[in-house]
Amino acid sequence: MGKIKIDLELLKQNAKNTETATKELFTRFKKKKPKQLDSIVHTLHDEVFEDLDCLECANCCKSISPIVIDKDIERLAKQFRMKPSEFINQYLYMDNENDYVFKETPCPFLMPDNYCMVYENRPRACREYPHTDRKRFYQILDLTLKNTHYCPAVYEVVDRLKKKKEQL
Repeated sequence: MGKIKIDLELLKQNAKNTETATKELFTRFKKKKPKQLDSIVHTLHDEVFEDLDCLECANCCKSISPIVIDKDIERLAKQFRMKPSEFINQYLYMDNENDYVFKETPCPFLMPDNYCMVYENRPRACREYPHTDRKRFYQILDLTLKNTHYCPAVYEVVDRLKKKKEQL
């Protein structure tokens, strides 16, 4: 298999067109969690990331904001030699779910070459994104559905998962 081509407009269209089928599959998983779901998803994650380079895309950093927890704030404030309250005032706001998120997109720490200015201290949510290699994958099916619209890797993992649904 060759490199996965990143076309964000096509991604949005495909994610929208396949959303119903994805919801149906995920509803099935929620009703009866397949025992080997994590194993299969983790294998697909590894396969996809052999052929996809996040630095070519960075759409997550350009279009969605992670939840920034207190430990993230402390770490980032320290990096910038700021008080946590100053960091919050400058970069964050509290969303309608009472989570801190960045005030702006793209992320204020995304550089023009798609590298992260704070990579070593980036928020936990950024470290874990796109979450397709986490344990108990069935717990984040709603988030995964949402992420198929933003992340080519998530879309590809889910697309391949649909092709393996008979094994689940």
